[in-house]
Amino acid sequence: MRVDPRDGACRTCGGCLEITDADDATMTVDCQEPDCGDSYLVEPDAFGDGCMTYYVGFLARRMEADDDRR
Repeated sequence: MRVDPRDGACRTCGGCLEITDADDATMTVDCQEPDCGDSYLVEPDAFGDGCMTYYVGFLARRMEADDDRR
Protein backbone atom coordinates (compact mmCIF):
# COMPACT_ATOMS: atom_id res chain seq x y z
CA MET A 1 0.00 0.00 0.00
CA ARG A 2 1.49 3.33 -1.07
CA VAL A 3 1.62 6.19 1.44
CA ASP A 4 0.25 9.49 0.17
CA PRO A 5 3.22 11.90 0.01
CA ARG A 6 1.13 14.48 1.90
CA ASP A 7 0.98 12.03 4.82
CA GLY A 8 4.58 10.89 4.95
CA ALA A 9 7.82 10.43 3.09
CA CYS A 10 11.07 8.53 3.48
CA ARG A 11 13.02 9.86 6.43
CA THR A 12 16.26 9.26 4.56
CA CYS A 13 15.62 10.88 1.18
CA GLY A 14 12.07 12.26 1.22
CA GLY A 15 10.89 9.76 -1.40
CA CYS A 16 7.63 7.83 -1.69
CA LEU A 17 6.92 5.04 0.78
CA GLU A 18 5.23 1.68 0.32
CA ILE A 19 3.88 -0.29 3.30
CA THR A 20 5.04 -3.86 2.79
CA ASP A 21 4.18 -5.55 6.10
CA ALA A 22 2.44 -4.98 9.42
CA ASP A 23 2.02 -6.74 12.73
CA ASP A 24 0.29 -5.85 15.99
CA ALA A 25 2.82 -3.11 16.85
CA THR A 26 4.58 -1.91 13.69
CA MET A 27 4.41 -1.40 9.94
CA THR A 28 7.34 -1.95 7.59
CA VAL A 29 7.81 0.78 5.00
CA ASP A 30 10.10 0.66 1.97
CA CYS A 31 11.31 3.72 0.09
CA GLN A 32 10.42 3.48 -3.60
CA GLU A 33 13.28 5.70 -4.78
CA PRO A 34 15.82 3.54 -6.67
CA ASP A 35 18.78 5.47 -5.30
CA CYS A 36 17.61 5.02 -1.69
CA GLY A 37 15.64 1.82 -1.11
CA ASP A 38 15.66 2.33 2.68
CA SER A 39 13.39 0.05 4.72
CA TYR A 40 12.39 0.60 8.33
CA LEU A 41 9.67 0.07 10.94
CA VAL A 42 7.16 2.74 11.93
CA GLU A 43 4.34 2.75 14.47
CA PRO A 44 0.80 2.13 13.17
CA ASP A 45 -0.11 5.83 13.59
CA ALA A 46 3.08 7.14 11.99
CA PHE A 47 1.13 9.03 9.33
CA GLY A 48 -1.28 10.81 11.68
CA ASP A 49 -4.39 8.95 10.54
CA GLY A 50 -5.39 7.40 13.86
CA CYS A 51 -4.32 4.02 12.43
CA MET A 52 -7.43 3.97 10.23
CA THR A 53 -6.19 4.62 6.69
CA TYR A 54 -2.89 2.81 6.43
CA TYR A 55 -2.69 0.28 9.27
CA VAL A 56 -6.27 -0.97 9.12
CA GLY A 57 -6.32 -0.61 5.34
CA PHE A 58 -3.15 -2.65 4.91
CA LEU A 59 -4.38 -5.41 7.25
CA ALA A 60 -7.76 -5.54 5.49
CA ARG A 61 -6.13 -5.87 2.06
CA ARG A 62 -3.85 -8.61 3.36
CA MET A 63 -6.83 -10.52 4.80
CA GLU A 64 -8.71 -10.19 1.50
CA ALA A 65 -5.67 -11.49 -0.40
CA ASP A 66 -5.41 -14.44 2.00
CA ASP A 67 -9.11 -15.22 1.47
CA ASP A 68 -8.67 -15.08 -2.30
CA ARG A 69 -5.87 -17.66 -2.12
CA ARG A 70 -8.10 -20.22 -0.40
